[in-house]
Amino acid sequence: MINWANFISQCFNGLVLGALLALISSGLTIIYGTLGVLNLAHGAMFMLGGYAGYVAYDYTGSYVVAVVAGSLFVMLVGLLMEKLIIRHFYSRPYEDQLLVTFGLGIVFVEAVRFFFGGLSKSVPPPGPLVGITPLGFMMYPTYRLALLAIVTVALLALYFVLYRTRIGMIVRAGIEDAVMVSSLGIDVYKIFTLVFGIGAMAAGFAGIVNAPVVSIAPDVGESILVQTFVVVVIGGVGSFPGAVVGGLIAGEIISITSMFNPGYAYVMLFVAMTLVLVLRPYGLFGTAGRE
Repeated sequence: MINWANFISQCFNGLVLGALLALISSGLTIIYGTLGVLNLAHGAMFMLGGYAGYVAYDYTGSYVVAVVAGSLFVMLVGLLMEKLIIRHFYSRPYEDQLLVTFGLGIVFVEAVRFFFGGLSKSVPPPGPLVGITPLGFMMYPTYRLALLAIVTVALLALYFVLYRTRIGMIVRAGIEDAVMVSSLGIDVYKIFTLVFGIGAMAAGFAGIVNAPVVSIAPDVGESILVQTFVVVVIGGVGSFPGAVVGGLIAGEIISITSMFNPGYAYVMLFVAMTLVLVLRPYGLFGTAGRE
């Protein structure tokens, strides 16, 4: 039965999902905007963050250690992935980049399946965040509220890095014109490696903080990858504000549509993406200069 309480609850669910998608998409969009690489392994990195955090939690019993370990592990994977493989594909056709990142994603998924099996794993939320919180007009899971705050802080931290530091200034300049940045004597390859690592870490962080809400499994990154690409298209390639706004829009569309008919959630998401492409081919915050 649909009523106002259910509607408001679904809006909150959409807000939490949207913030999570915004964080994952921000990592993907700065990688593509700066490096020009469409990373099809990004969903697998979301999954790797969840499993790395699960292993850390299994050994320590600490949620904080799990989050830190999951994030840093995926960042390390991203750094090695860029230095050893992706770097050799910058000058190659886009088809080669798609194939190599798609292949890496499969390798990550099957490696996890080999070591952990196909059954889902879960990471419990920390003790103080277990249970239900009364909001006056409804009851809502405490950890979901905390997750919204955690992801918001992570987005603000990423915003600070991109817009208030020298590294962020170089990254944003690289998004606009990598050749210009290189001509200024800046080692763009070091910047590219750092950007790839930060983007991967954003996905890994999202993977572990979301583990108490949705159990992790080897294939959990597939649906997230699809949603993330839609968010990037809606928001505009290379735009951090676009990733945030696009993520919130996508989260609300999925959540509210699911309240009426879950089978049409993805349909409505792609309808929204199509409308944006028709009205603004470069996304809500994208520009014609970005490809």
